[in-house]
Amino acid sequence: MDQNTRTWAMVLHLSVFAGYIVPLAGLVVPIVVWQLKKEEMPALDDHGKMVVNFLISMLIYSVISFVLVFAFIGIPLLFALSIIGIVFPIIGGIKANGGELWQYPLILKLVK
Repeated sequence: MDQNTRTWAMVLHLSVFAGYIVPLAGLVVPIVVWQLKKEEMPALDDHGKMVVNFLISMLIYSVISFVLVFAFIGIPLLFALSIIGIVFPIIGGIKANGGELWQYPLILKLVK
């Protein structure tokens, strides 16, 4: 994988943090980057699928955790998800910059 592809793969993983600046951008920006660059850089396609699967999984886990807040189990789960939502994209971005595709743990592989 060339340096340009590795850089875009890192940007793809870290674009999840755009949601901290603009609401919903953390969902939209990674998908847009992936769709715009996957034809130009075929190696980026796997990274895009990984990030989208991560986003979908986090959304599902967040909804389940929110429902479980009423059983007091959801509060620590939401806390854990917030930590995972920060740490996993950083690890994915670092690995992508090194030319690796990091398999995010605990994700549902819905986009193949």
